[in-house]
Amino acid sequence: MKKVLLRNRRLIAESIESLIAAGSLVLSILLRFDFALEPFYGKMLLQALPLLVIVKIAVFRGFGLRDLAWRFIGFPDLVRIGAANLAASSAASIMLRLALGSRFPRSLYALDFFVCLTLMVAVRAAVKWLLERRLAESAKTARRALIYGAGKTGVATLAEIRAHGPMGCQVIGFLDDDPSKRSMRVHGVRVLGGRAELPAVVRKHGIEEILLALPTASGDQLTRILEQCRAGRVSVKRVPALIERIGPRVLVKQIREVRLEDLLGRPPARWEESGLHQNLAGRIVLVTGAGGSIGSELCRQIARHRPRTLIGFDQAETALYQIEQELQEWFPALEFRPAVGSIQNQRRLEEIFQEHRPQSVYHAAAYKHVPLMEAHLFEAVENNVLGTRNLARAASEHGAAEFVLISSDKAVRPAGVMGATKRVAEMICQAEPLSPTRFLAVRFGNVLGSSGSVIPHFKRQIEAGGPVTVTHPDMRRYFMTIPEAAELVLQAGTMGSGGEIFVLEMGEPVRILDLARKMVLLSGLRPDIDIPIVFSGTRPGEKLCEEVRALEESTSTTTHAQIRVFSGPAPPLGLLERTLQELEHAAAERDTARVVACFERMIPGYTPSLVALREAQLSRGQAVSA
Repeated sequence: MKKVLLRNRRLIAESIESLIAAGSLVLSILLRFDFALEPFYGKMLLQALPLLVIVKIAVFRGFGLRDLAWRFIGFPDLVRIGAANLAASSAASIMLRLALGSRFPRSLYALDFFVCLTLMVAVRAAVKWLLERRLAESAKTARRALIYGAGKTGVATLAEIRAHGPMGCQVIGFLDDDPSKRSMRVHGVRVLGGRAELPAVVRKHGIEEILLALPTASGDQLTRILEQCRAGRVSVKRVPALIERIGPRVLVKQIREVRLEDLLGRPPARWEESGLHQNLAGRIVLVTGAGGSIGSELCRQIARHRPRTLIGFDQAETALYQIEQELQEWFPALEFRPAVGSIQNQRRLEEIFQEHRPQSVYHAAAYKHVPLMEAHLFEAVENNVLGTRNLARAASEHGAAEFVLISSDKAVRPAGVMGATKRVAEMICQAEPLSPTRFLAVRFGNVLGSSGSVIPHFKRQIEAGGPVTVTHPDMRRYFMTIPEAAELVLQAGTMGSGGEIFVLEMGEPVRILDLARKMVLLSGLRPDIDIPIVFSGTRPGEKLCEEVRALEESTSTTTHAQIRVFSGPAPPLGLLERTLQELEHAAAERDTARVVACFERMIPGYTPSLVALREAQLSRGQAVSA
């Protein structure tokens, strides 16, 4: 029955409008003559009715009234109905006078306009009320919810929830921190208070869920609201901003859990994708570290731009297999070539470049764990430094158009081996001015949810009941999301002439202690009450606060407001080559002291950790005894 009604909705709408048009004229003439209709006017009414209905239906069709959705009638629809009725009554009066020489009193046409308009609006309102009442009945057993935010996003959320009542959410009221909105009714729903009243409102009305409709709220504001929600023992979900709702999915299906990035105080960076598509479409692209957090996201985003071939290179075969299966499912037309191997293996790299001839190279393969690399200095050098050199040589020799290195903010005045190796990798890219390949580097901070970040570690500790361990109360880091990081890398590939280092504007660094507290809140628990937070002490190679720019580097803007570019003096190619050779020999001979000495000579501001210094002293002692 529902399908039949929908298929014939235009015919049904025009039939109802015809009845209303006829009924309004009859009722108007009866009202005009106090229900004492003379035979003369009765005969004239019978002659006028068919013509009046035809004229009005033609005008209504011209105004598109039959296409209006009765269930979602709003103010713009009422304006259209009023204009259509005014035009229809005016046209009918002219046609009746021309065709029938009608002598109806002029006041009758004004009366007909108001009666017809009233009946059309009343019928539509009645249908809308019946449909919403039916939905309300089905929602009585649904979750009782409050919408936090009585602005445009909140009102749109209410409208869509009402339109999709079976989704299991019943809106009891609004919350809003604007005092001028207190006690207001928005579409019949009252604003019950603000953040201070939240726990009391939750208890009084038996609220089970709060929907945050605050697209412009800062991370600190959301955190305070979340704390109140946790104090009231009520679940919280985030409503996407209007700009995020573009697509076929309805809003109620896009309401999601509050995420950590919502609380960090910086909205995710957004980019224009037209330049990316031009740079990647139809190209042969190589991604190293394709099975990792950043590398796999790079593969996903590159696949959307339809490259000719995408080569995923990684020594972790299980992770590489997983991204291969995912890309086959989501991008069946993509030619994805998984390649197992290590960037330390020059022969394997030569095979890859000979076979595929990649035009764009995105280098994400690296050892990134800071304390672990302090204890594995030689492996860090062989992979992060010498592996990058191998890859850069292969890209240059086989004519790749661009080579984008994924670096780290730990490369700035490094205090550990991992940061030092990344800084040397940046130097390798800066020292290739004569190559046909554009060598670029991208620096960013910690990536939320990546395999090496603190987020999964905190999550495991919270799931185990705590405690959550933070190294130092003043430890701060820059954070960005995995999609942001991958998009920044791709954007860098479209910019620069070679030798530049690109950095995303990441706002203020975040205290790791605050991050831990917010993660506890997101889990539905209370920090320091349900989950204790303890301090474990700084680890080897760590700094309290990372930096994004060295003192000797100059800053300039780019075409993207959120991307800055740093450029500094490139190391002389000959000196760099000699130092890399010395590093290679030192790593091969397991000579920690020489490796540390090379880093100190190459990198201004490098401060070896106590672990590295102790290993260097042991290395010198062994050399002397030998």
